This record gives sequence, structure tokens and C-alpha cells, in this order.
Amino acid sequence: MRRSDRAVADGDVRQDLVGARMRQFRKEQGLTLRGLAGRANLSIGFLSQVERGVSSIGLTALNSVAAALDRPVAEFFNEEPEPVETPEAPEARLPVHFTLTRADNGATEYVSGQQTYRMLSDRGPSLVLEPMLVHIAPGGRREEAYGHAGEEFAYVVSGELLYEVDGVEHRLHPGDSLHLRSSTPHRMYNDTDQVTTVVSVVTPRLF
Repeated sequence: MRRSDRAVADGDVRQDLVGARMRQFRKEQGLTLRGLAGRANLSIGFLSQVERGVSSIGLTALNSVAAALDRPVAEFFNEEPEPVETPEAPEARLPVHFTLTRADNGATEYVSGQQTYRMLSDRGPSLVLEPMLVHIAPGGRREEAYGHAGEEFAYVVSGELLYEVDGVEHRLHPGDSLHLRSSTPHRMYNDTDQVTTVVSVVTPRLF
């Protein structure tokens, strides 16, 4: 099984993990679901479903939850969360104007529900785009339409994708793309029986 296929197949496990981490971090801060929902600008019902592993949560919505809980997004995917470490000197000396990512480098992948996110670039201290290759498995529950700061671009490589923007659904086929201000409520869903692959670029960076 290819790495991307295996990651998609593991979606249910990771979905439970993300929800469990969210509950753990929320309780550590003594927050109720209502309190977290208010901070993250998401509904109580949706966050409750995520914590129970009933619904998945996209990276952009998870980024708002992470900010509300003052946790790095990556910690929601770790089996054993690690304390935040101060960057070492070599990282601080990375070029400020570019990064170079080779195809044979081991790219980081994150799985949340039906979606597998493969990071396409390394960190750059002055860079704001988050380029990703996203594999979206069929089915699953539709996330809430959600708005947030920044911009979002999606290009369909294979499969089909329903992309809802401000309450209007648009069906994207291979070669189609969509670019929006992320403050407009939006969500995407794969209603076919095949995995859909999308090149996605968002701002600000999520990791």
C-alpha cells in the first residue's frame, strides 16, 4: 500500500486521536466546550462531535482551536505530545527568502478524518504560504462551513471535489481550481467513491 493510501486508511484512528488531544488540552486549561467554541469561533455541537471522534476537523479550523488552546497544531497529531522546544541555532540561520524541498525528502504528513495533508515545503522564517498535497477519502461527515483569516487556493489533480463557498456548491474536476478569501465561509467534500487529490495553498501557515 502506498504511503498516501495507508494514511487515508488510517483516518478513523487519527480522527479519534485529534479529538482526544483536543479534549485533553481543553480540560488542562479548565475550559468548557462553550468556552473553547467562543475562543475558536466554532459551534459547540461541532467541537463535541470532533472530541467524540464522530466528525473530522480540517486543518484551518483546527488551527483556530490550536490558537485558542495555545498549542502547536502538530501536537494534536502526536501520540505523545512533546513540550515546545526553543529552535536551535542552525534553524535560526535558515535562509529568509527561500526553501528547497527535494522529491526524495521524507515529507511530513498529517491525517484528520477523511483528509491526509502532505506538506510540500520546509519551514521558512519569512514565508507565509502553506503548500500541501491533500488526499480526500470518499464519504465521511461534512464539516461546518467555516471562515478564517487569510486566503485559500485549491487545484484538483485527480478525482472530483464539491467546494462550497458562501452557501453555493461548486463541483471541481481535474484541472479546475478555486481561489478565495478565507474569511468567506467555505467547506469541501468528496461525494464520489474515489480518493480526490488536491494541491492546496493557504495563508497563514498552519505549522
